[in-house]
Amino acid sequence: MTTQQAERTGMAARMDELAKRQAASLVGGGPEAVAKQHERGKLTARERLELLLDPGSFVELDRYRVHRCYNFGMENKRIPGDGVVTGYGQVNGRTVYVFAQDFTVFGGSLGEVFAEKICKVMDLALRNGCPCIGLNDSGGARIQEGVESLGGYAEIFWRNVQSSGVIPQLSAIMGPCAGGAVYSPVMTDFTVMVKDSSFMFITGPEVVKTVLGEEVTFEELGGATTHNQISGVAHFMAESEEEALADLRYLLSFLPANNLEDPPVYPCTDPADRRDEGLMSIIPDVSSKPYDMKELLAMVVDDGEMLEVQPLFAMNMITAFARLDGATVGIVANQPKVLAGTMDINASVKAARFVRFCDAFNIPIITFEDVPGYLPGKAQEHGGIIRHGAKLLYAYCEATVPKLTVITRKAYGGAYDVLGSKHVRADVNLAWPTAEIAVMGAEGAVNILYRKELAADPSRRDALIAEYRERFANPFVAAERGFIDDVIDPRDTRMYLIRSLKTLRGKRVERPARKHGNIPL
Repeated sequence: MTTQQAERTGMAARMDELAKRQAASLVGGGPEAVAKQHERGKLTARERLELLLDPGSFVELDRYRVHRCYNFGMENKRIPGDGVVTGYGQVNGRTVYVFAQDFTVFGGSLGEVFAEKICKVMDLALRNGCPCIGLNDSGGARIQEGVESLGGYAEIFWRNVQSSGVIPQLSAIMGPCAGGAVYSPVMTDFTVMVKDSSFMFITGPEVVKTVLGEEVTFEELGGATTHNQISGVAHFMAESEEEALADLRYLLSFLPANNLEDPPVYPCTDPADRRDEGLMSIIPDVSSKPYDMKELLAMVVDDGEMLEVQPLFAMNMITAFARLDGATVGIVANQPKVLAGTMDINASVKAARFVRFCDAFNIPIITFEDVPGYLPGKAQEHGGIIRHGAKLLYAYCEATVPKLTVITRKAYGGAYDVLGSKHVRADVNLAWPTAEIAVMGAEGAVNILYRKELAADPSRRDALIAEYRERFANPFVAAERGFIDDVIDPRDTRMYLIRSLKTLRGKRVERPARKHGNIPL
């Protein structure tokens, strides 16, 4: 055998070894574990990545890494990849970094090497200015590794904070996520959960039963419905894993890659000067009657298309991504159909977080306002509506992106100030002829202003209310003071917003030097 033949033989052997190791890295916990995952109605980590990323775009990192634990027989269980698949790929042609926890390997439990793999892609995403997406399906900390696993979680948390406001961070909960593991997804920007198969909680049902004696199911304690409707921890709920991954792809289409870029602009066939006659009749003649703000928004935005954020939580407040002339905008709007569109604790927190995200990622904020004020009552006051309401006020005052406000009907009291008023430095403030801008509603104002007169002659009440509404509850007093830039034909709303956004493209705001503000958390 010649030297050249020997070298070829040696290379063939090495290629065989490479092929074996590559094959071993693809099987996760083995055929039986994969079969159990499928029996639960769940996809594997690699199957999820195939659905999330553009076909053929995934590049894997660290596929051969194994744990360094020699306790409790772990030295005999060294599986390539160590329970998490990491790397990068593309979504709609744009690069993203990803990690997918693999429940078929040690129940997806997090150990030292597992955490190191996640930290590597988080570091790369931050360094390269790309979104980072985590697919969570884990039994929690790997008990056999003790404090190393706890340290691994903390390293991930630290990176979540460093990346916050710099790159978009998205999370999908595809199975269990318990204990300290929940803090990473909740510090990312958006979280999607899968109905009936994903759970998040600090302490599980067994601990709750032992400590408090309460019987509670996984779903009741921390299921997708619970966190989308009640706690507000999650932002989207999907009926299936496939739908959850499609939701992430759609969400990314509205977002920039990082805080130094603008969101993508798509070709738009919806005319910028389109007028919708439905806007003329959507506001009821009686101001106490509700209407669906979502129908109004659909008449204004491109092709009626919106991605609502937290659609099941604090439904008296709408937060959504949409496009105007192909460019992303963030919409904050009161929903008169729910609690008359009043502001409460949950609505304030929901909108505040959304406004701060938009501001961090160069997304203009458009506010559609129809608010009779704050929800009264002992529960709200004791729950801290003052503190929580101030979060939204802080968010609007802090935001430096273009801010546009349209008052469609009511704008009463402090809620008028908070929701993108000229006084919190909104750039463009428009009102419809139906707008009512006042300290409070006509009925309440008359009760206070004419208490003695009404006691003497109650029959004057209707006339006094009509007089007050004509004098004060209209947009023209505010327009005379310059607090409203223009009172417009409702059919021209889309045109005005698009024109205004074009003039605001070069907006720059100087802020005082400081480490950071102190938002009223």
